Amino acid sequence: MKKFIITLCTILSISAITANAATEVINADSVVKAQERISNIGFRILNNNSIEKRMVFYYDTSKTVNATTSNFDRHITLYRGLYNMLSNDDEVAAVLSHEISHGVDSYKGVFRGALSSWSYAFAPRKYEYKADKLAVDYMANAGYNPVALIVVMNKSFPQRRYEWCDSHPITTRRTMEVYEYIYKKYPEYLVNNTYKNNVYYQNFLLTSKENRAKFQQKIETKSKGSVNYL
Repeated sequence: MKKFIITLCTILSISAITANAATEVINADSVVKAQERISNIGFRILNNNSIEKRMVFYYDTSKTVNATTSNFDRHITLYRGLYNMLSNDDEVAAVLSHEISHGVDSYKGVFRGALSSWSYAFAPRKYEYKADKLAVDYMANAGYNPVALIVVMNKSFPQRRYEWCDSHPITTRRTMEVYEYIYKKYPEYLVNNTYKNNVYYQNFLLTSKENRAKFQQKIETKSKGSVNYL
């Protein structure tokens, strides 16, 4: 009986190792494909926007729902948790375009931009809004649909109660600022909106109803001032 149990445990262990090895092969292949996809989209954005600053793009297999830019060595990382939520190349381009804006800023200032992170630290939300708008420009110039940025934000960014203690603006304000920027500069993407039936975009229209009413009033009164979105 004892020998039987030992034999059974050995067989199960070998089976588990074999299964894990097979899984690793599959995962390794998917990582290579994800890395290649991210790099191709990232460099297309850089090239089509004539961005003369070097950056590289990494795919990180952790489940973090995030993307980051390193001010130290200008590498942009898209994590698997967020990558798996992106449905198409437009949405990948939305995330990378935002991070590329941060990468461009990292080159500015004294000592080859070594102190650029301090500028961000003192006014982080300002730079987030800036990166969102530049992302729209970068996407449009590279042939991607900038409305995808609204979709990505709406389906993956949390909605915090207040922003005064946060480095990022409240998501409803961010999405509305992007919507307003697209409306003014690239209205053709809203007129011929390929995302009109997208469930995440429809939800944005639902949750932004009050903010869009404020924006509409601003247009009708031709007010040049900013709108305090919710």
